[in-house]
Amino acid sequence: MAKPSKSRIFSSGIPAASPELRVFRIPGIPEIRPGADLVECVAGAASRAAIRFEVGDILVFAQKIVSKAEGTLVRLASVNPSPEALAIAGRLKKDPRAIEVVLRESRRIVRSDHVLIAETRHGFVCANAGVDHSNVPGDDVVTLLPRNPDRSAKKLAAALRKCTHKRIAVIISDTFGRPWRLGLTNVAIGASGLPVLLDLRGTRDRDGKPLTATILAVADELAAAAGLLMGKSEGSPVILIRGYRYKPASEPAAKIIRPANEDLFR
Repeated sequence: MAKPSKSRIFSSGIPAASPELRVFRIPGIPEIRPGADLVECVAGAASRAAIRFEVGDILVFAQKIVSKAEGTLVRLASVNPSPEALAIAGRLKKDPRAIEVVLRESRRIVRSDHVLIAETRHGFVCANAGVDHSNVPGDDVVTLLPRNPDRSAKKLAAALRKCTHKRIAVIISDTFGRPWRLGLTNVAIGASGLPVLLDLRGTRDRDGKPLTATILAVADELAAAAGLLMGKSEGSPVILIRGYRYKPASEPAAKIIRPANEDLFR
């Protein structure tokens, strides 16, 4: 694989647009169990596929394997649903034990009539507070979001650097819905090593007009690009993105969450 050219930085500190972006699956990632060393699994799979990491690569990890490795799993048989969970489950025709897990993972319930939308302890507003039973062996187990996705991403980036001797950024992605638009897309819930937002305010467009409100959620855009190769049944939970130009940064993905006092929809 060709080595990407060095980043060119404008005087404003904004990276030049990447002339080429390449996205690869890391094939052969095994089923992840609690306690698994994700970096060891990824490095082994990359070696078997003759993939060599380069400085500036970005690895996007599906949230599900991070949660599995960290053991954020719940057996529904161990859950005793509360009266609130029983009431919501009755309306939604869902398993009250799963609803109880959602309640435990939530700061608040946004709506619970046709769908269950919650604000998680992290501040994400999403369906079921990120509690999910897909791609988990057995019918009695659900996964939770990582306790601190940004911390998880930071640990993965540090371990990757130690293992590969390369500076590699990390994004942890999950699938979210969006207000006013159909369909799901991957977004960044954890990040380390790259800017998560690109603030273009104060710069000018091609016609010289000043930009006053443009802030790009680049970590979400990268997560969405990786989601095109992850799929839901392909067994490709780790994606390599190469060629995106960025300045190394320690911004957390939590920075993307809109502050409550700026949220027009609360």
